[in-house]
Amino acid sequence: MNFNKYDVVVIGAGFSGAVMAERFASQQNKRVLVLEQRPHIAGNCYDKIDTNGVMIHQYGPHLFHTRHDDVWDYLSQFTEWHPYEHKVLAHIDGKLSPVPFNLNSLYAFYPEQEAIALESLLIKRYGENAKIPILELKETDEPALQALAEFIYNKLFVNYTCKQWGCKPEDIAPAVTARVPVVLNRDDRYFHDKYQAIPKAGYSKLIENMLSHPNIQVKLATDAKNYLQLDLASKQVLFEGDVFAGQLVFTGMLDQLLDYAKGELPYRSLQFQFEQHDKEYFQPATTVNYPNDEEFTRITEFKHILSQKLNGTTIVKEFPQDYDRHDPKCNIPYYPIFNEQNQQAYEAYADVIGDFDNVIAIGRLAQYKYFNMDDAVKNALNCFSKPEGG
Repeated sequence: MNFNKYDVVVIGAGFSGAVMAERFASQQNKRVLVLEQRPHIAGNCYDKIDTNGVMIHQYGPHLFHTRHDDVWDYLSQFTEWHPYEHKVLAHIDGKLSPVPFNLNSLYAFYPEQEAIALESLLIKRYGENAKIPILELKETDEPALQALAEFIYNKLFVNYTCKQWGCKPEDIAPAVTARVPVVLNRDDRYFHDKYQAIPKAGYSKLIENMLSHPNIQVKLATDAKNYLQLDLASKQVLFEGDVFAGQLVFTGMLDQLLDYAKGELPYRSLQFQFEQHDKEYFQPATTVNYPNDEEFTRITEFKHILSQKLNGTTIVKEFPQDYDRHDPKCNIPYYPIFNEQNQQAYEAYADVIGDFDNVIAIGRLAQYKYFNMDDAVKNALNCFSKPEGG
């Protein structure tokens, strides 16, 4: 393969790689090669129609939402949208209630008169529409509100978080707990961004449209590590032993790229169990969380997302697990594990990559940072607009 006939080589065909490829091709007329190790584009956003006729998300539900006008306008060049506002229920003590915990949740779990009294206490102390961090509510001097905070923390939050991150309750960082809100209104939407919608033809088609520029060539099922090497001494990028003078955009794991020279960066992985059911609907909302009762954390029913009218339905159960690159059942890295030690380990790798003038490390894996989809797009657009990116 003659890599030097390309101006830019992009490793990875998820959102970060696709944005960078599209921008270099359309804005700078660069010849771009995209290498993707999977047999499909779109990364973890990959979706497809299953044998039930349901548009499923192969790597778990992806619900697009953003407050960024530039991200919305950019992606709208490549897709039409299906309006969709995500709502999540939690299965607790045999009941279903909205998540995050709001006033509708309050009335689902408490007798009406007690709920009215608690609502009055909450509104009087915090005001209507307030979002109160659960830690703040736990520290109140009002006994009834303290009891409410303990109920929410124990029933909705602590066990779900422990399953998600594989930790004990006492190991949950206060910074994580602080982000859990109690919402003092009856708005059941999970997100509140200005734009909330799903690509009408799916994420795979959206990414396909982004990569359809005539200057872009995509090679699937191609492991870049078979061709790519970084010469640490000369600070040069090599493909098949030859110096590559163009721009390398890398969206994979830095520890893997550098042969784990400074140790492995830990991740959490996920196992997905898909089920098809011969019924119109399996559950009343797209996603139902199971904080306490099951090994899985949630069930997603995909038909709700695009409002598909079908006789059958497809669900997926989500089982968090430790990442192990040697085990094909859990070798997909989904979530970086944030703590000071891991961040320092990542920075050691980032410092090495930073010495290469023609390498851009970008995206969730390459930056060891959790991005929502719109954050990934925004991050790539900003990166391209910088002198070294564009």
